[in-house]
Amino acid sequence: MKNNVTRLANGLTVATTELPHMASVSVGLWVGVGGRHEPPALNGVSHFIEHMLFKGTRRRNAQQISQAVEGIGGYLNAFTTEDNSCFYAKARHDHFPVVLDVLMDMLLNSAFLPGEIEKEREVIKEELHMYLDQPHQHVQELLDQTLWPDHPLGRPLTGTVKSLDALGRRRLIAYERENYVASTVIVAAAGHLRHTAVVKAVERYAKKFPEGQPPRAEPFVSAQKAPCIKLSTKDAKQTQLALGVHTCSRHDGRRHALRVLNAVLGENMSSRLFQVLREDRGLAYSINSSVDFYEDVGALAISAGVDSDKLEKSLRLIRGELRRLRETLPAPSELRRARDYLIGQIDLSMESTENQMMSLGEQLIDYGKTIPLTQIKRCLQEVTAAQGRAGARDFFTSDRMNLAVVGPRQGGRGLARLLEM
Repeated sequence: MKNNVTRLANGLTVATTELPHMASVSVGLWVGVGGRHEPPALNGVSHFIEHMLFKGTRRRNAQQISQAVEGIGGYLNAFTTEDNSCFYAKARHDHFPVVLDVLMDMLLNSAFLPGEIEKEREVIKEELHMYLDQPHQHVQELLDQTLWPDHPLGRPLTGTVKSLDALGRRRLIAYERENYVASTVIVAAAGHLRHTAVVKAVERYAKKFPEGQPPRAEPFVSAQKAPCIKLSTKDAKQTQLALGVHTCSRHDGRRHALRVLNAVLGENMSSRLFQVLREDRGLAYSINSSVDFYEDVGALAISAGVDSDKLEKSLRLIRGELRRLRETLPAPSELRRARDYLIGQIDLSMESTENQMMSLGEQLIDYGKTIPLTQIKRCLQEVTAAQGRAGARDFFTSDRMNLAVVGPRQGGRGLARLLEM
């Protein structure tokens, strides 16, 4: 496995992972523009543009875009996050020129036809309503609002009905031209390929990218001094809860200990929360925890669906596990299992050219460089029990606790005390 990175004269970056033993190639066009770069009036514009790039170019209509890739046995997809947007495809390696051409056509030549914009606006509204109708999705949006109040990180990536209605053709095209520029774009490819050949292929499109400066993200400064709670009343038999804790950025050295701590806490079926709430007491069918790291901030989130009458009991048990991580060192065997799980997940994910491409693109977007997997695994392997407990003491404090609840409960009285650490 060999990684190479070339920066072209106009600022466009080409990165590859050469995997000559693989039959496939995965290609992604990464744009360093996401939800957190959007001003309030343009909330949802990155996600809207993502949709529109599939709706037709000056050379292909929507059906021809999908047929061009699916007709050679491949697939095409995209996503938008807080930090970036990615348009990607996977196919047999000898179809690389076709895959690259389709992706470049989408990014450089999208037509933004007025009729398609109006149809897709309604599609995105339905997507928004779908999330609101799914309590386990809705509670995550509420948690984001609670964690990141009055900030782009707290706004929905899909936008709102109001912001979507304000996004016309002129605004969509202007935002794309201003922000989807050469210096923000990374072409990442992994699979049966040669770096020099990929660079040569990309150079044929490079001059078509406009020049410009990457957008700047508004930093988040927390003013939180006590637990925060946000509730949404919904007639349901089950209550969805999401407990979020402010942690650290992707550049903070404590992130490795936090990842191991999260694996101990709730990332899989052998974790503490799964065992205590589901296996031992049968309070939840699904409970898990996860970590997100951004440029300047981060969060650990615990999510569960519980019987509405068991909300307080569940929160007490969750708080108890957080306190236990602060007070007691994890056993050597538990720490070893957590580290081995994370390292094993990395190794398993690298068996796919798509995941190799994703790792390559994410690293360059997030850190501006590629980080050897051996280095990442070594950092995780070197996390000690004392570092895990130190991280818990740093982050699991009352002034970092945020709770979102979706269910029949009418008020939050009494819940705040359950978040006191």
